[in-house]
Amino acid sequence: MSNDAETAPEAVDRTTHPEASKGYRRVLVSSFLGSAIEYYDFLLYGTAASLVFGPLFFQGQGQAVALLLSFATFAVGYIARPLGGILFGALGDRLGRKSSLFTTMLMMGIGSCAIGLLPTASQVGATAPILLVLVRIFQGLAVGGEWGGAALMGLEHAPQRKRGFGASAANMGGPAGGALAALVYSAFSALPHDAFMSWGWRVPFLFSAVLVAVGLFVRLKVAESPVFEAAKKRAGKRKTPPAIWIVIRDYHRQLLRASTAVVGALVFQTFFATFAISMVSQSGTSSTAAVLCKGFGSLVNVVAIAFFAYLSDRVGRKRVLISGSFACMVVAFPILALLGSGSLSLVLTGYAIGNIAQAAIYGPVAAYVSELFDTRARYTGAGVSYQLGAIIGGFTPLIATSLWEFGRTHITDTGWAQYSPVALFLIAGCFVTAVSVGLGKETSKRRLDPALPG
Repeated sequence: MSNDAETAPEAVDRTTHPEASKGYRRVLVSSFLGSAIEYYDFLLYGTAASLVFGPLFFQGQGQAVALLLSFATFAVGYIARPLGGILFGALGDRLGRKSSLFTTMLMMGIGSCAIGLLPTASQVGATAPILLVLVRIFQGLAVGGEWGGAALMGLEHAPQRKRGFGASAANMGGPAGGALAALVYSAFSALPHDAFMSWGWRVPFLFSAVLVAVGLFVRLKVAESPVFEAAKKRAGKRKTPPAIWIVIRDYHRQLLRASTAVVGALVFQTFFATFAISMVSQSGTSSTAAVLCKGFGSLVNVVAIAFFAYLSDRVGRKRVLISGSFACMVVAFPILALLGSGSLSLVLTGYAIGNIAQAAIYGPVAAYVSELFDTRARYTGAGVSYQLGAIIGGFTPLIATSLWEFGRTHITDTGWAQYSPVALFLIAGCFVTAVSVGLGKETSKRRLDPALPG
C-alpha cells in the first residue's frame, strides 16, 4: 500500500489510531472556531447595518432609505465573495488549505478593526460611506476564501461515514459567530443611546482583534489536509492550469448545481441575521431584545446543523436537503407572523422554528457542495459556487426591505401581513434549492479521491 493510501482519511481506523483521532478533533475545532471568528466579524456588520449604520453613515435620509442604503453596503461584501473564492481557492488548491485559511482570517480581523475606527458622516461627510464600502469589499474577499477551506479541512480529514458532520463544522461556526456577535453587540447597545452611537458600537468590531489572535494560534496547530497532500505528491512538479479554469472547463455543471443548492439556506440565514432584527424591533420589541433573540436562534441553529449533518451521513445528503427545503417553505409565513407579533415569547419561537428548518439545508450542504469536485479544484469549486449562491443571500435584506415597502403600500393590514411578500421571497429561495438538489445525484458515497482507498 502506498504512503498516500495510508494517510488517506478513509483508510485510517480512528478507533485504533488515537493520534489520528486527536488530529481530526483538532481540525474540527479549528474549522469551527475559524469560521465562528470570521462570521462574528462578517455578521456583526449585518447587525450594525440593521440598527446603526443608517443614521451614522447616511444622515439626512428617511428611515427606509437609510436602511436600504445601509443594507446595500452589506450586499457589497457578498458581491466580493466570489472573487475571494477564486483568489484564495487558487492558493488553497495549489499551495494548501492551511496557508489560505491563515491569510483569510488575518484579513478579516484587519477589516473588522478598520470598521471600528472609521469616521462617520458627521465627521467626514460623503467620504464615510465610501470608506465603509471599501472595507466591506475587503471583508468580502476574506470570507469568500474562508468558507471553502474551512469546510474542506473538516471534510478531507474525516472518515467517509462522517464527512457530512466533518464539513458541517464550518457551517456550525457561522451561527456560533453570529450568536457571539449578538451577545457582544447587545451588551454595548445597553449603554445610554448617545454613548452607544458615539463610541459603543465600535468596541465589538475592535474586539475581533482578540478573537483573531486566538483563531490564528489554533489554526497554526492543524495539519494540512491528507487528501490534498496525497494529490500534491502524485502531481509532482507537473504544471497544471489555474484551478478556476479547471472548474469552468470540467465542472461547469457542478458549479451551477452547487451554487443553486445553497441559495435556500443562505437566503434564510441572511434574513435572520439582518432584516428580521429590524422587523422585530419595529414590531414593538426593543433593539437589544431583538438582537438577543437573534443570538438565541443562532445557538439553536448550531445544534440543529450538527444533527442534520449527522443525519445526512446516515440517510444521504439529498433526502435531508430536499426535506429541509420543503420544511422552510412550509414555515415561511408562520415565522413572519411570529416575528412580527410584538411578543417576546412568540419571537423566540419564530427564531427557533426558522433556524431548525434552515439547518436541515445548511447542515448537509457543505459536504454536498464539496463532494461535487475533485481534489485538484475542490477548494476553488466549492468556494466559488458557495459564494455565487451567497450573492442572492447578500441581497436578501435589500430585497426584503423593498418588498416590505411594497407590502406597506399595497396591504391595508398594518400587522405582520405587510411582510407577506418577504415570505414569498424566502419560499422562492428554498424552491431553487429543492429543484437543484432534486436534479442532482447523491454524493455521500462518492470517494473524495478515486486514487485513494475507501
